[in-house]
Amino acid sequence: MANFAKHWFMRRTTQVIGQSGAFLDALERASRAAALDRPVLVIGERGTGKELVAERLHHLSPRWSQSLVTMNCAALPETLIEAELFGHEAGAFTGATKARTGRFEEADAGTLFLDELGTLSMGAQERLLRAVEYGEVTRIGSSRAMTVDVRIVAATNEHLPDRVEEGTFRADLLDRLSFEVVTLPPLRARRSDIPVLADHFGRRMASELGHDEFAGFGPKATEALMDHRWPGNVRELRNVVERAVYRWEDAGPIDVIEIDPFHSPYRPATARSAPRGEVAPDTKPRDLPDEDAPVVACEEGPSDFKSRVARFERELLARTLAEHRFNQRATAEALGLSYDQLRHALRRHDLIGAVA
Repeated sequence: MANFAKHWFMRRTTQVIGQSGAFLDALERASRAAALDRPVLVIGERGTGKELVAERLHHLSPRWSQSLVTMNCAALPETLIEAELFGHEAGAFTGATKARTGRFEEADAGTLFLDELGTLSMGAQERLLRAVEYGEVTRIGSSRAMTVDVRIVAATNEHLPDRVEEGTFRADLLDRLSFEVVTLPPLRARRSDIPVLADHFGRRMASELGHDEFAGFGPKATEALMDHRWPGNVRELRNVVERAVYRWEDAGPIDVIEIDPFHSPYRPATARSAPRGEVAPDTKPRDLPDEDAPVVACEEGPSDFKSRVARFERELLARTLAEHRFNQRATAEALGLSYDQLRHALRRHDLIGAVA
């Protein structure tokens, strides 16, 4: 049996699967923080499993028997976010025909998961800060503050310290919410998990379709899965695998994989696509060292001295980051740099996104 970790939560369909060191380190950090009644910030690209980690934090905490309330901050217009978070009284604004409890009240004694935290307006951030600091919320249209006991878990795909520098996110709120920060590695940095996840999703889809067994993936399909950069991470991989299983009609292993379901010579032309009848070339996301593929110097490339030095410096930074599992302070120490010097170098070589 493959040596990988499976963690089941209260819902049987919710599983976190992986065996790579970077992924298991992130899970371990979340597990250790779960028992503490402190805020946790979960950071990761889309599709990396931030909500699953939030569920893990809740179900492994002393609050596991209470409510886990989820709010996607990006799913509501700015004018309704505060009403959704804190509730409102009847007549507080146009359309508020009756009083309504907010998410903080619903999560009292439990956990409130705020997804897409970076989309909150400055006004909502200010009220959130007060709620987190003092454990008090006031419904819109009311003058009476209510005491709530809520543990906050927040998630974002943005590097919030950069937002603080830009003046679009409150530094005091970030300080309050980042008691512990769990950064989930993207799938391209945990390549050994790709076949494990693909087999899991394939078997699950085969069972859903009523197949007696799942024959797995052939060499061509496996190569396609391993070579793709997965900008959509685990969510994208699941869609690709499930689509391949349901389309495959042979009894043997699947050997045809369609990564991009929009790939077609007949797709409508747009300003960003190729002319009609031609397929626009795929664009790759920012390079990030693979878990099993360290960055090496390339013999081809710019011939002038400055360009070669810059290329070597970028590759050295990327390789050292990967070796230290994207821990910036450990990377700075290994390179003999201060933390600020490392951050400056990462910005200069456009690598900040790789560690956000």
